[in-house]
Amino acid sequence: MSLSRFITLEGIDGAGKSTHIEFIKEYFEIRSIPYILTREPGGTPTGELIRDILLRDEMSPITETLMMFASRSEHIASIIRPSLEKGLTVISDRFTDATYAYQHGGKQVSSETISSLKSLVQGGLEPDLTLLFDLPIEISGERLNKSRVLDRFEKQDSTFHQRVRETYLMIARKNKDRFKIIDSTNTINHIQNEISVILDNIYQ
Repeated sequence: MSLSRFITLEGIDGAGKSTHIEFIKEYFEIRSIPYILTREPGGTPTGELIRDILLRDEMSPITETLMMFASRSEHIASIIRPSLEKGLTVISDRFTDATYAYQHGGKQVSSETISSLKSLVQGGLEPDLTLLFDLPIEISGERLNKSRVLDRFEKQDSTFHQRVRETYLMIARKNKDRFKIIDSTNTINHIQNEISVILDNIYQ
């Protein structure tokens, strides 16, 4: 039986995804489960060029959404589908839930517009599991300001980030079979133990 799965990592900026990616990679390597780690926007040479523009340049919310799906279309065609067909688990740092959270929740692009683009680009492709790293925006902001130079999404005001967080939580409530919400206020050890239990339920 194939161990191929499509796993996505989501959460507001500063919620801790990057901290736990190395642990997730180690989980798969220790168990000799073939996987590929990728990210959105990005994941392909074309996608990375789009990512640079998206994180740097101001644009209209609709343009931003279209560029997200342009990157995603290339990502699915070049990386995600071929890897799943080869029996690899695909772990993606963000996917379409992020577009609903940031472009619909944050930038107020209609959900109907995003859903139409999703249908066009993805067909029936959906993640098997989504880990949502959740954190109050006050704490995420403190972490971001201490850790790095902020991109244009990270520089948005607290109202924007609160809408993003609320949209993520709303999506998770509507998709309880797929989503696992991880409280990122817990210690790193606690969170990584929780991740292990979630993955063990799939791979053991």
